Amino acid sequence: MRSWSIVLLSVALVGSLGVALAIGSVHVPLPTVLEVVVRRMGLADLPVEPIDDRIVWQMRMPRVLGAAAVGAGLAIVGVVLQSITRNDLADPYLLGISQGATVGAVSVLVLGFGAGLAATTALTVGAFAGALMALVVVLIVAAGRSGRLTPARTVLAGVAVGQVCAAYTSFTVVVSDQHDAARRVLSWTLGSVAGVRWGAAIFLLVVAVLTVIVLWSFSSTLDAFAFGEVAASALGVSVPVFRWIALTGTALVTASLVAFSGAIGFVGLVVPHVMRLVLGPRHTILLPASALGGAVLLVWADLIARSIVPGQELPVGVVTALVGAPLFGYLLWRGARS
Repeated sequence: MRSWSIVLLSVALVGSLGVALAIGSVHVPLPTVLEVVVRRMGLADLPVEPIDDRIVWQMRMPRVLGAAAVGAGLAIVGVVLQSITRNDLADPYLLGISQGATVGAVSVLVLGFGAGLAATTALTVGAFAGALMALVVVLIVAAGRSGRLTPARTVLAGVAVGQVCAAYTSFTVVVSDQHDAARRVLSWTLGSVAGVRWGAAIFLLVVAVLTVIVLWSFSSTLDAFAFGEVAASALGVSVPVFRWIALTGTALVTASLVAFSGAIGFVGLVVPHVMRLVLGPRHTILLPASALGGAVLLVWADLIARSIVPGQELPVGVVTALVGAPLFGYLLWRGARS
């Protein structure tokens, strides 16, 4: 049954991608979508209208693939962080990565850093640099003079650094003389994949696939953490080393995703809980299932964000919060009853 869940989630993802490519401000029939994809992949030389090819392949395909990659990456990072910290509230932004990326984005949007670069490139580079700076500070503070990285200290350091970053963001926006600064910053912090083009989509897909493969290879190690640090050590796991590698690696993945999509909440928090509830705690199944579930969730969230209000696009983070917060509340309520 559990192996079949991967097949079902894969089918759901393929179907979601097809629907997302067909629906938008201009509707493209599913058979036409399939013809465009088949032709572009070189499987058959089918006659396709240029306008359909542009809409499906050049405009929607990179955005949809980018959404799937970001959703998969955030979900699987959430699984790992919840496992190694043994904290059910852990998510990809636990280490202040989101707030650090926001600092970089604000520095570009409001202060004009990276003026010599294209706007999208400058924003991406600024967000990634801010996320990495936040990560370095969190790890230094959490490790302290002893050099040991514990879950509690890491979480507290992440909260502290995140608050400092949030204060910088608020101060910069308030003192700015740009009237639309707050709107632009708010739009970025709520997340969007609208600006993802083919280059970014390929990068995000590579990051997501490599993350799944690498973390899946450590499934047994993550299983050991479920029994606590002492049990993991008894099973031959070097707990301090693995925690350093896992926290640094997941933070780098998060920084890579956030740099292109902005901060999208609840995907990395809710999806692992749902998959763990349905499929159990074994990471050999939990990791790929969460990646597929996160991809499906964000593809649909992006589709709703660009379709629900005619002539206007909502930030995708608004949709994930509206879906994720009630669902997470239900999971907590259900857990309290059992």
